[in-house]
Amino acid sequence: MSNHEKKIEYTKKELPKGFLKYGLPLLLIGIISVVLAYQFDPMRASFNNIIALLVVVSVGMGAIFLVALEHIAGAVWSVPFRRIAEHQGFIFLATPLLAIPIIFNMHDIFEWTHNSVVLNDPILYQKSPYLNTEFFIARSVGVFVLMTFFLFVYLRNSTKQDTTHSQKTTKINALISAPFMVFFAIGITLIAIDYAMSLEPHWFSTIFGVYYFAGTFATAMAVLTLITLSLKSNGNLLKEINRNHYYSMGGLMFAFTAFWMYMAFSQYMLIWYANIPEETFWFLPRMENGWEYLSIALILIKFIIPFGLLLNRNSKMNPSRLKLASFWIIGAHIYDMYWLVMPSYNRMSGTEGPVFGWIELSFIALSAGIILVFYYLAARNKNHIPIGDPKLNRALDFHI
Repeated sequence: MSNHEKKIEYTKKELPKGFLKYGLPLLLIGIISVVLAYQFDPMRASFNNIIALLVVVSVGMGAIFLVALEHIAGAVWSVPFRRIAEHQGFIFLATPLLAIPIIFNMHDIFEWTHNSVVLNDPILYQKSPYLNTEFFIARSVGVFVLMTFFLFVYLRNSTKQDTTHSQKTTKINALISAPFMVFFAIGITLIAIDYAMSLEPHWFSTIFGVYYFAGTFATAMAVLTLITLSLKSNGNLLKEINRNHYYSMGGLMFAFTAFWMYMAFSQYMLIWYANIPEETFWFLPRMENGWEYLSIALILIKFIIPFGLLLNRNSKMNPSRLKLASFWIIGAHIYDMYWLVMPSYNRMSGTEGPVFGWIELSFIALSAGIILVFYYLAARNKNHIPIGDPKLNRALDFHI
């Protein structure tokens, strides 16, 4: 360490009790109620399971992307929060627990798993080399295994740097981040296509993966912000972390809220003015039987309100405003996934209009429990700051 760098005083503390105090009851209630939901209405439970999977993937996979983004960009401001993102990435390890029930109930969810339907449908028959059960499972396993591999490599190198203080570790992580970005782009697109877009296998959108990514990034950053504020108030982080560091978190949530709206409008506009029946039929169910109100509300909930909450400079630095905006963005993402998935439930079950009740709440509770408990398991008795990163001193001096 050079002479002009000040010594970092960091004392490791236990995690806030709220992670287990709220996480365990939510997880247990979620598991019990989800089991009951599958007994009571397996089809409706399966569609809600997809929503939960998409949300948990956003939180976990998005966090690993944030780690890689710091390394490949050589970012400095985010260094004090990188370990939080690395631990948040462990939430992705819960995805098989959510994917397995979906795989066992694929016949209730996906039209393309019905061989008799595929054989009599020229479009589905042409898509069958991709849309088939075996390849679907193989893709899911492949994405999970490779993403888990990158997560453990990042965390191993980062933890090792706590003792070595070597710049070489940072360079190694930067090198592997280049291939990771390629894999991430493919992986998150596959998840979006397989678990959401293929619910309507006749429909396609070339920007659907980017649409899902926009919501994923904002949601992962929102969870990271909430965890950071919780750890900071509990004394787990360094005292040098201040409002200047929070600004970039708020700025990224603000930017990707706008980016999501851009992608949503672009997708809708292109389909609207082309007016091709093969594309417009996806939007039509979302414009009738009560869905039209939820579609209009989506603009307000997912864009206008969070955009307004984070619009001015001070709101991006105010912990209370950031906390409110973060909770809102997470809730808006759940709402968005519901809007994407549940109209397909109406079609497959023969029902009409939005449905919301204890089954939907069960999966929300399960998702929240998974996020809190898995983060606790990953971060307990661990450093919450990458104390060996040579860039940490510069990061703590960050000012906007």
